[in-house]
Amino acid sequence: MTDTVPDRAEITALLSDQWDALTRLVDGLDENRWRLASPLPGWTVFDVLAHIIGTESLLLGEPTPELSVAGAHIRNDIGALNEKWIESLRPLTGSQLLERFLEVTGRRLKVLEQTTDEAWAELVPTPVGMAPYGRFMRIRLFDCWMHEHDIADALGVSVDEGGSRGAAAFEELLPALGKAAVKGAGAPDGSRLTLDLTGPMARQVHLAVEGGRAALVETLDAPATSVIALDSRLFARLRGGRTTADEHPDEITVTGDTDLGRRLARSLAFTL
Repeated sequence: MTDTVPDRAEITALLSDQWDALTRLVDGLDENRWRLASPLPGWTVFDVLAHIIGTESLLLGEPTPELSVAGAHIRNDIGALNEKWIESLRPLTGSQLLERFLEVTGRRLKVLEQTTDEAWAELVPTPVGMAPYGRFMRIRLFDCWMHEHDIADALGVSVDEGGSRGAAAFEELLPALGKAAVKGAGAPDGSRLTLDLTGPMARQVHLAVEGGRAALVETLDAPATSVIALDSRLFARLRGGRTTADEHPDEITVTGDTDLGRRLARSLAFTL
């Protein structure tokens, strides 16, 4: 996917809506519910929201807390940085954390509203390498959208995973699918793959493999070698590494080359 610059007003409005959705999801939780385990190892509902606060605080230029952190779920320097923010916020109650979230995201929204078109298009370091700041903000939307699902799943409630927020965030699930097909599933040259997604983000996603690389294509130039059908909500969780295909055998249907299709389903996980 080329790094075209997403529309500034649109992404800013969607981030605002996303932060409002997170607020609605946790507002009024009792302390026990705040401390429920999330799908992310080592993190509770509280920790997931604290992580978002930490990231947005960093983007405001605030220094990372100087704390020692440890845990099996901390696998690299970014993980340690995230954990330092979370650990610094853990003494708060859930309601105090929500107050901090509203304060930090309110400041971030003002910054985004005042960002110039030039700054929005400027190349900056992001989790996917150098990219326009606007793309980075869509990645932030994606991250918050995924974490809304983490919190909802922990609480055992359903949230709207479609709409304009879902459509924009969903774009970040697609660029690295080629790597999953070739390196993960071992799809050979000439393979034509279709992910047939149902649910709130229903669509068909096509991949064509040539020269050892898999590219996203609008339509296939030959019959699909394998078709993998599943709900878009499960697809998002598989891509985010929140669950595995083997845990949902009855929710994934593969036709054509079933071995290849099931290998792809097992290889969908990626992280930004």
